Amino acid sequence: MEETIIEQRKAKADALRARGENPYANDFRVTHLAADLHATYGDATAEALEAGTEDAAVGGRVMAVRSFGKVIFLVLADRSGRIQANLFKNELPEDDWTRLEQLDVGDIVGVRGGMMRTRAGELSIKARALRILTKALRPLPEKWAGLTDVAVRYRQRYVDLIANDEVRETFRTRSKVVSYVRRFFEERDFLEVETPILQPIYGGAAAKPFRTHHNTLDMQLFLRIAPELNLKRLVVGGLHRVFELNRCFRNEGISTQHNPEFTMLEFYQAFATYEDLIQLTEELLEGLCRHIHGAPDLVYGGETISFRGPFARLPVFEGLTKYAGVPEDKVRDREALLEAAHRLHIADAAKLSLGKLQMEVFEAASEPHLVQPTFVTDFPLEVSPLSRRKDAEPDLVDRFELYVAGREIANAFSELNDPVDQRERFLAQVRERAAGDEEAHPMDEDYVRALEYGLPPTAGQGIGIDRLVMLLTNSPSIRDVIFFPLLRPEV
Repeated sequence: MEETIIEQRKAKADALRARGENPYANDFRVTHLAADLHATYGDATAEALEAGTEDAAVGGRVMAVRSFGKVIFLVLADRSGRIQANLFKNELPEDDWTRLEQLDVGDIVGVRGGMMRTRAGELSIKARALRILTKALRPLPEKWAGLTDVAVRYRQRYVDLIANDEVRETFRTRSKVVSYVRRFFEERDFLEVETPILQPIYGGAAAKPFRTHHNTLDMQLFLRIAPELNLKRLVVGGLHRVFELNRCFRNEGISTQHNPEFTMLEFYQAFATYEDLIQLTEELLEGLCRHIHGAPDLVYGGETISFRGPFARLPVFEGLTKYAGVPEDKVRDREALLEAAHRLHIADAAKLSLGKLQMEVFEAASEPHLVQPTFVTDFPLEVSPLSRRKDAEPDLVDRFELYVAGREIANAFSELNDPVDQRERFLAQVRERAAGDEEAHPMDEDYVRALEYGLPPTAGQGIGIDRLVMLLTNSPSIRDVIFFPLLRPEV
């Protein structure tokens, strides 16, 4: 069926060529957007419009056609919204009227004319000229059903954007989020920087990398899993407040919360602690929510979530007791943790080290309860190889993760700046890699060397932009907020 439609539309394109017209012309100049016309003339009466308005030239996609013999109504969509164009046979040049025989829904046209209001009161362009600028060969999704197949929507995002207004609005919101974040940090004297995506040694997170090869240098390279270590090198160099809105790549599973390629904000501030970043994060997220929604609250998945500070706090060990039922005096006891892991159906728990077992139990038991913004604090040292030890409890670190709607949104800590301690932790990670942990951090001798030159007391944080946009747009899947999510090849 679609093949037949394509052939019919190709024939219409050929008919335009036979008339001496290019069905893919590029010489029409737009003077107005649909939104501009609504803003200018939205309150004007039919009589005022009939008295005369300046001509408007609008270019857009034909979303609907209604024919009533000698009157045809077109609904046009441009980047700002929609406007109706009314074509009257007795007022349109004959060539333009006959050109309508080659017009289909989905074509991109240029319309020129003054403004009018229909009997139903709808603001419209009273067309004096019509041109077909792009002949669309494929039909748009069926008018009433729209584009609803999720796999097709993600794979053919260009059609999804044409067919679904709410999808376009989601991505407009994403752009507003990124713009707001950039302004927020620039106003606080942070310098935006760019660090390499291709790295000879990856680091900054516990994740599997993508590998590639540089032919000229004959060397293995990795797509970065995080920009952290390079950003801290810049702090060593004297750039004491830096941020990067960056693309990261992790060779991991795909889910509603994970895409192998994703966007992250990372920022570092010298002479600050993770406590300072807690306050900064509360300020950022409340301001961002107000910017997008006009209030510090939003609805996500049927839950009203408030970004009014201060946010709740939950130490990891307290969460083990509160949600996993581990006695307060047993949070470091392996047998008590294994019993909780069994109740929570955590696979291969016996193979986990103590710190990883604590975190697996905590995450399985606590995450569903962390709906309102909550800073999870005081992580085990073992799972935080780049974080500063707590002075009072050296087996824990000065670190937090922010959870909202049951998922991690941000990760931050006071940075480890002792090069001797850092080397020892890297070596521990190397031993874990040798024992089979593919996500353990590799040794990075140059980063240790940078610390030996002196990293000021520093705190740093990463925030997942995609997950943040999911929250702000009430989107259930990360694929809803990424233009082109990774999918299996079409069969």
